Amino acid sequence: MLLTNLELAFRAGAVAVLLVLTASLFSGFRSVLAGRLAIAFALGSAAHAASYSIGAPALVSAWHAPLIALSTGNVAVFWLFTRALFDDDFRLHWWHGAVWALVAVFSFVSCLWIAPSGNLRLAVVATNLISLGFIALAVMQTITSWSADLVERRRRLRVFIVVAAALYGGLNALLQVFVGGSGAGDIANTINAGVLALVVAAIACAMMRVDGADLFPAPAEPAPTIVPSQPVAAEEAADQKLIDALMRLMSDERIYRQENITIGALAGRLKIPEYRLRRLINQRLGYRNFNVFLNNHRIEEAKAALADPAQAEVPVITIAMDAGFQSLGPFNRAFKAVTGVTPTEYRRLKVNAA
Repeated sequence: MLLTNLELAFRAGAVAVLLVLTASLFSGFRSVLAGRLAIAFALGSAAHAASYSIGAPALVSAWHAPLIALSTGNVAVFWLFTRALFDDDFRLHWWHGAVWALVAVFSFVSCLWIAPSGNLRLAVVATNLISLGFIALAVMQTITSWSADLVERRRRLRVFIVVAAALYGGLNALLQVFVGGSGAGDIANTINAGVLALVVAAIACAMMRVDGADLFPAPAEPAPTIVPSQPVAAEEAADQKLIDALMRLMSDERIYRQENITIGALAGRLKIPEYRLRRLINQRLGYRNFNVFLNNHRIEEAKAALADPAQAEVPVITIAMDAGFQSLGPFNRAFKAVTGVTPTEYRRLKVNAA
């Protein structure tokens, strides 16, 4: 009886914190894609807290199955949340919703038909392997894009949120795969509910300690200028000297053309620590992402080439790759995001204006 009461208390606490977090996110960040996905993730996590148990039963009630389906579909939301959190250019497409629906529907069907038909083990293993796959995608997104983030507090918080959620979800999925349909007992479920409550509380506390605008930046901010204006009075001479050296690397040596150039390599050329270069590009030049900083320089070079009558016959792909882009698709998207038109349209407009 005591364990049952503790489990219910932990579940209720986790659900309450998640609903409060949902309300806070909805109030402040519902207009931002990452904020909307965070709201969906919090609601799905509340469904998980209310429905999850280690050692799934063969028979699930009709009211319990939708909660389990929402809980399972939440791993797809988690993946999309990390995409939006780490990639300012990420946009939702119809197929993202289709992926979530497929996962949720499969979980629902597993609860009401596959598991009761004598295939409980198959249903449990398949559902949790799907969860592990989406968690792996989220972790990969965290690893591959983390270094490009220039907002230091946001980098630390993002990694904390993703690692905490991924560790909890991944360990539970693995546990379900190995436990299968066997009963795990009240002790395991009470411990699981307590750990979930602690993870939720830790994430909520961490989010309250950072400015929400750092985590969920407002959309459609104009790109910062590449070359800063005259130094302001408060700018330290040492920082300005480094900015001048950085701009020489970009304008004279065109270091942005190098394949797979990293912020660490750039810091090495300037003989300064990587964290200091991050701070300079973010706080002095106004960039939140290192790849955006590089791409703006590449796009400026491409704009000059596209407007040059002497290069009118040079293919767009050649201009893109000369500027440092690795393929045409990313170049077209980045170019249109900055200029509002495609490279081909930009070239035609400049030719007509000449």
